[in-house]
Amino acid sequence: MIYSALRRMLFKMDPETAHEMTIKGLQLLQNTPPVRHLYQKSMTVVDPRLQTTCLGTTFPNPVGLAAGFDKHATVYPGLAALGFGFVEVGTLTPRPQSGNPKPRLFRLPEDQAVINRMGFNNHGVEQAKRAFETLTRPSIPIGINLGKNKDTPNEEAASDYQKGLEALYIHGDYFVINISSPNTVGLRDLQHATALKELLSAVIGKREQLAAEHGTTRPVLLKIAPDLTEEQVEEIVDAALQLGIDGIIATNTTLARDGLTANHRKETGGLSGKPLTSRSTAFIHHVYQLTQGRVPIIGVGGIFTGQDALDKIKAGANLVQVYTGMIYRGPSIAKWINQELLRLLEQEGFNSVKEAVGSAHR
Repeated sequence: MIYSALRRMLFKMDPETAHEMTIKGLQLLQNTPPVRHLYQKSMTVVDPRLQTTCLGTTFPNPVGLAAGFDKHATVYPGLAALGFGFVEVGTLTPRPQSGNPKPRLFRLPEDQAVINRMGFNNHGVEQAKRAFETLTRPSIPIGINLGKNKDTPNEEAASDYQKGLEALYIHGDYFVINISSPNTVGLRDLQHATALKELLSAVIGKREQLAAEHGTTRPVLLKIAPDLTEEQVEEIVDAALQLGIDGIIATNTTLARDGLTANHRKETGGLSGKPLTSRSTAFIHHVYQLTQGRVPIIGVGGIFTGQDALDKIKAGANLVQVYTGMIYRGPSIAKWINQELLRLLEQEGFNSVKEAVGSAHR
């Protein structure tokens, strides 16, 4: 009820201005420990049935926040207070970059969707490193999403991902190689089998070097696009498994515009939200069939409800992430999804999230 009124106000603003205002609110929350602790207590659903252990760590619940919200790694402690099981920051590039020209973010309320062409706007890995060294670390896992600078040629892309991994290695519970954003020209070309093998080989090699230096191995995941053919997905998954990838995030935003009705439907950029719900679930199912549970899958795309989350879990996702759903449902979305998820698990006879993973296709 409270967010409904706030959303009306926010939706009258430019979307990027509203986002910046939200970031300031989260900074205020995380800088006021008593309020943050009270808020976290009221927002967090604690139940052992929600716990998921994968990627070498335990997630208190399977509902995370996707990359793209905390672009600079400056408000993840505040976001942790919203009841998420994990938060992924970024996308971070080695050097700061301003991203694409504005306007570059568009709401499609009639479709419960968003189109963005942000272009990896961020303050760079060195400033993110300073934030990690300064801010109070929350108790939930933190993922770090890495990208390349837009002026880095694809032939040199591996170096950018290596730099990000090296600069932030001790600060992330897992790292994501993002080669699937549609908003950096040529980035998706890195998903092609030959380029992907070269890239992943270099990044995994760097991870092994850093693991030896620090005495701990950080998982590296690959985030892929929903606009790939089945054959392309098979090639990507096969290459990723061969080279030792630790997990897959499915999926990024889509370039498809099927069935949209809102005014901004023709804007260029990546589409997220409700129109992606069933498409990403089917994509997760395909990836799960290919991996057969050998590596964890994080499911993303149009998750608004507990049913949306459970559908992706049953398709094969070990964890799920939201973003656009929070814009439409508000900051309590993780709490609501977890509460709904517990009811659904009970109704369907599952004793835990872990037991439900891939159950629809066994």
